[in-house]
Amino acid sequence: MGAEPLPGRVMALQANYCLVGLDGPSELGTGGRLLCTRRTRLDKSGLQVCVGDRVTVASVDWGAGRGSVVGLEARHNLLERPAVANVSRVVVVVSLAEPGLDPLQLTRFLITAEATGQPVQVVLSKIDLLPAVEVEGWCRRLEGWGYGTVAVSTRSGEGLATLRSHLGQPGIAVLCGPSGVGKSSLLNALAPALELRVAAVSGRLRRGRHTTRHVELFALAPGALVADSPGFNTPSLPTDLQTLAAAFPELLARLRASPCRFANCRHQGDPGCAVGDTWDRRAIYGRCLEEVEALAGARSRGGQARQGDGGMRQRGDRLEPLLDPQLRRASRSTRRQALEQDLSSPGRED
Repeated sequence: MGAEPLPGRVMALQANYCLVGLDGPSELGTGGRLLCTRRTRLDKSGLQVCVGDRVTVASVDWGAGRGSVVGLEARHNLLERPAVANVSRVVVVVSLAEPGLDPLQLTRFLITAEATGQPVQVVLSKIDLLPAVEVEGWCRRLEGWGYGTVAVSTRSGEGLATLRSHLGQPGIAVLCGPSGVGKSSLLNALAPALELRVAAVSGRLRRGRHTTRHVELFALAPGALVADSPGFNTPSLPTDLQTLAAAFPELLARLRASPCRFANCRHQGDPGCAVGDTWDRRAIYGRCLEEVEALAGARSRGGQARQGDGGMRQRGDRLEPLLDPQLRRASRSTRRQALEQDLSSPGRED
């Protein structure tokens, strides 16, 4: 049994166990891995161990390849879904065909990725299934959103060298995206020794099939780890409007150039809005905004109204004016409901 605590990193979670890759040489060789349980006191502290966490391991049984996680280091960041800690970059993978690219779905993945505060990149897979001019059009469009894009094909090999150079940088890169876009196929093309399981897209629904069942880190180069993650199709949105707006790089760029007149501007045609309505994802942002507002409801709006004094909100060392809700343009659904109510009023003459 080993007496000295050993440092390592959680490479995967398997049921109630952690697969920990040890730092440096050990009795299992360089980069050896231990299947570890977690100490009860760590569970009672409320600390949840995630893939990518830096941990310390004790009570090592080298013969059985077992140990216990007894300590958890502070994280630099956390990607909530898939749950990966200490992320260096997030790579959102979407396919251009089988299944086709959905801009709203892609935006939801990008919003989740932006929450880490780390660089975000988009990979367009299966480009061999579309004409080159359409692929180039998508690349230009995504660059307008503020994202670097790599277009790849595992069949022709196009773009794989560029992607390998990005993923080969030190740190943890996370591949995330919908089911069936080819994340595992990309990793197999970059590192054939992994032999990750893949499956064809559903023939009837043209949807992806889940082949990756859990998050696991793989080494692509010295110091470079990449996480393959299970596909899912509906990432959640943030709970407040400020975080949502901060997840749209093209919107932030316009605000830096010229801030809106009111601090609580929704960027949907409000008076004094500096963002305008000529940006590509305005409608997508509007749909996300409506969902966030619906979830927040009256509680969120009431909290904003109580902040500050006299229609002002404190931000840092200055007061910012808040827009009077009566000056907002009513949404189309609100106007339609008011019209229907007016038309159905008993006192109204035909």
